[in-house]
Amino acid sequence: MLLCIDVGNTQIVLATFDGAKLVHSWRMRTDARLTADELALTFRGLLAADSVDITGISACSTVPALHRELNVMLRRYYQDIPTLVVEPGVRTGVALNVDNPREVGTDRVVNTLAAYTLFGGPAIVVDFGTSTNFDVVGRKGEFLGGALAPGIEISLDALASRAAQLLKVPLVAPRGVIGKNTVEALQSGMLYGFAGQVDGIVTRIAAELGTPIPTVVATGGLAPLVVSESATITHHEPALTLIGLRLVYDRNSP
Repeated sequence: MLLCIDVGNTQIVLATFDGAKLVHSWRMRTDARLTADELALTFRGLLAADSVDITGISACSTVPALHRELNVMLRRYYQDIPTLVVEPGVRTGVALNVDNPREVGTDRVVNTLAAYTLFGGPAIVVDFGTSTNFDVVGRKGEFLGGALAPGIEISLDALASRAAQLLKVPLVAPRGVIGKNTVEALQSGMLYGFAGQVDGIVTRIAAELGTPIPTVVATGGLAPLVVSESATITHHEPALTLIGLRLVYDRNSP
């Protein structure tokens, strides 16, 4: 089976694929201080529970410190298995139509590939993670750029830390838009505020592209909070980045 590893700023997500079928996935908290040995110990513990036989590995990382440790771990513990770490120079099939292609995070590149493969173009990927990323996919699958905004959790953390009478609240839907107490008011502002942000930015991107609202694909750990409240999101694919990693591995396999 192919093991795909997505190292993000908040979580590390792993998944195994049997061909195109996602078999199992795991999530763990990201800690930039993890060493290669600690990564290997955790990964092997998770995989051992399902007695997974790994025949290939595809990975990407947006955390520089863990990117180095990830490479060390793969060389040290998986030297007999074909591995691919997506980074500049790796063939993805995605043209980067931006000012500086090296600035584009590898997660945004593989998301573009996966969205185009699954849904065609033009499309917009909305990735709800540490930041909320809007990635614009062209008609031929090219990455056209996008927008970056503070994520839901860090926005809530910032509000709670800067306002003395406000607190961090569970990220769940309130009874209604009009909050009847401080907790519900915060939940309303976060949930419906971010849904409105998505719809506003998507509408502006579509106008700039000169097209009707294109396919809009939501992904990321916090996507389920917003998907049902957005008027423009058309698809929800939680494993989009992992699917993209599988596709990149296939493109670079002998």
